[in-house]
Amino acid sequence: MSDAKRPDKAEHTDKTVRVFTTHSSEETILLGRELAKLLVPPKVLVLRGDLGAGKTTLVKGIAAALGAAEPEEVTSPTFTLIHEYAGRSVEHDSLGNTVLLYHIDLYRIEGQRQLDTLGMEDLMTPQSLILIEWGEKFPSITERSDGEIVLETLPGDERRITLRLGS
Repeated sequence: MSDAKRPDKAEHTDKTVRVFTTHSSEETILLGRELAKLLVPPKVLVLRGDLGAGKTTLVKGIAAALGAAEPEEVTSPTFTLIHEYAGRSVEHDSLGNTVLLYHIDLYRIEGQRQLDTLGMEDLMTPQSLILIEWGEKFPSITERSDGEIVLETLPGDERRITLRLGS
């Protein structure tokens, strides 16, 4: 991975919206490592993108930056629904406080009643960074989110990745 090219710089300079382009899975993981520096807990973000857009690949980089898991250990929670990883803050403080990274996939969840059974309220603590795939299906998720990361598939292996954080 050392020979992997860095993702293109952000196309926007707005503090709340940043757009990046990656050209490979390796670059998407590298971008995840960089984005982890911006994701100070507590935070809930919706991960939006078509199937195969690279949502889990991006989470691999975020988890690695937090020291929560190696990229190859991070898998899609499509069937388990929630994966939990414990790590440490990246550059947010000198103490290296614990960060609980939750990677959630709501693709198979069909309604609010089913969503409520997941107990997501219990996951929301001051140490939590919650990344929710397919969260846009539920207004209750988007209303309480702190922003979103949108992954768009471009020709070849390119991805446009937009980070929108609430102001």
